[in-house]
Amino acid sequence: MKQRRTAVIGGGAAGMMAGIFGAYAGDEVTICEKNRRIGRKLCITGKGRCNVTNNCDTDTVIANIPANSRFLYSALHRFAPSDMMAFLEANGLPLKTERGNRVFPVSDRASDVADTLLRVSRQAGCQVVCQTVTDIVIADGTVTGIEANGKFLPFDKVIVACGGVSYPLTGSTGDGYAFAAKAGHTIVPLKPSLVPLETVERIPPEADKLLLKNIGLTVTEHDKKIYTDFGELQFMKYGVSGAVIRSASSHMREMQSGRYRLAIDLKPALSAEKLDARLLRELAARKTYDYAYLLHALLPKQMIGMFIQRSGIPSDRRCSDMTRTDRQTILSLLKCFPLTVKSFRPIEEAIVTSGGVSTKEINPKTMESKLVKNLYFAGEVIDVDGYTGGFNLQAAFSTGVLAGES
Repeated sequence: MKQRRTAVIGGGAAGMMAGIFGAYAGDEVTICEKNRRIGRKLCITGKGRCNVTNNCDTDTVIANIPANSRFLYSALHRFAPSDMMAFLEANGLPLKTERGNRVFPVSDRASDVADTLLRVSRQAGCQVVCQTVTDIVIADGTVTGIEANGKFLPFDKVIVACGGVSYPLTGSTGDGYAFAAKAGHTIVPLKPSLVPLETVERIPPEADKLLLKNIGLTVTEHDKKIYTDFGELQFMKYGVSGAVIRSASSHMREMQSGRYRLAIDLKPALSAEKLDARLLRELAARKTYDYAYLLHALLPKQMIGMFIQRSGIPSDRRCSDMTRTDRQTILSLLKCFPLTVKSFRPIEEAIVTSGGVSTKEINPKTMESKLVKNLYFAGEVIDVDGYTGGFNLQAAFSTGVLAGES
């Protein structure tokens, strides 16, 4: 029996798993990557540490995929987070589980994940080539091969795993959407997910890049609470970034200026009552000093000017002259510093692309196109995206495995 020849377009998380498991299934696999290095986007995920998956069951993964989660049932049941963890550790990459069940390599080096996948793909028999695929060749509704470097290369099966359009410097420039659209597939409009946010309120220059490490965040949509979190937030000249902001952005499905509001708890470890008691002590200890000096005991200096401006209290008001209303204003701002979301930052700054090839046109049990025979999709190119915590990478790994061995 003739060995089936499979081309995988894209050497990222989904593409490498597709190649490995295609080879395990007996295919002659060629992984085509246009970058000089495999897994470039993998190498920058998780601040260079790579949150490879989440140490949870499949139902928890599904619950953390807001867009088309049901589509992933077959892929996740075939290759669950526990399978991914076992796969990496069996291939020499020790893992550890941190807060929120996030899984990282013990080395804290994302490059170790990419290197492991590259090594295993070669051990499985995959040929990894650095070349740019320019077209997928289709005849009579069936894939016949690809075009690369100006030449036609025959293949029996093609897996599109090119990623989205976020982080274009890593090679995610939307090629997969063009291939899919040319093949007749519907592309659900693209938008950023896990992305910084622009705010209506101006962030003063002195607060630009100010990182707050332990804050609470509440997000409301039309005054209805939709998300809460705790962690790092960074002020930027355009608005806000940081882990809690990127996570929050994935809960904002329909963006328009003013629709979403952020409330930052600058002192989440203290209840309002305890914070008020502390504020009274600080005021009593600084009776002869002014308001601006008081805030040095409560806030980073880069935030003081912005805080004073938002409070409406004169900066030179003496602490001894502070009224009960002044104190309540300060207390309120410390526990609920408000910002209004204007827009997402550009999609190029997003960790994940939301939208993509319509799941209605892909067989969820095989990842094969319902429109073109022997054409498969895997990873971010599909209209599936999740929250932070390793869920997006797990979706990429699972769909890659299913596409590779189907």
